[in-house]
Amino acid sequence: MSRVVVLLRGVNVSGHKKVPMAQLRQLAALAGLTEVATYINSGNVVGTLASGDADAGRRRDKSQGRSSRRERDVEPHALLERAVEGLLHEHLGFSVPVIVRTAAAWAGYLEQPPFADAIAHHPNRLMLGLSQAPLAVDVLDALRERAGAGERVAVHGGALLIDYAGGSARSKLTPNVLDRAAGSPVTTRNWRTAVKLGELLHPSVPR
Repeated sequence: MSRVVVLLRGVNVSGHKKVPMAQLRQLAALAGLTEVATYINSGNVVGTLASGDADAGRRRDKSQGRSSRRERDVEPHALLERAVEGLLHEHLGFSVPVIVRTAAAWAGYLEQPPFADAIAHHPNRLMLGLSQAPLAVDVLDALRERAGAGERVAVHGGALLIDYAGGSARSKLTPNVLDRAAGSPVTTRNWRTAVKLGELLHPSVPR
């Protein structure tokens, strides 16, 4: 059994792709999670995944006509991502990228991160970026080329850290730019949210 965080990208933004959190908890349970909780309205789920629960995702893929060419080699968390994506489409009529991380990985993101000054002074503008696939090897070069004055980018524990010092509204580091640079869909959470999710996953995760 492992504690995991499940992140949905781009839901409940300006009235688009609405996902009620109560329904999201139900869908997470259908995907195989127990002890399910959500945090705020941006598509953040924490729960417990039993080792055998990945089979639920595999069975759901088969029932919906999807199959992997190497099913037995697919990571359980990738199966959970696919299961949640499929349930969203089945019950709400749309799909969004879903990204899963373990509690251990999340604790690593919060341990000795760069940009301590941003954490102290503007944690809501420091973003943790999680990609669906491992980050492209040249992701930092690609993002630093587009970064504006005062913006900083780092890779920490396999995740992106982006300091939008002046705010993200006018930044050239847009979601599409992040996706292209990373090589797969990226979802971001500000540092305050990242810390809170760490607390929900594991009470001993440092602030």
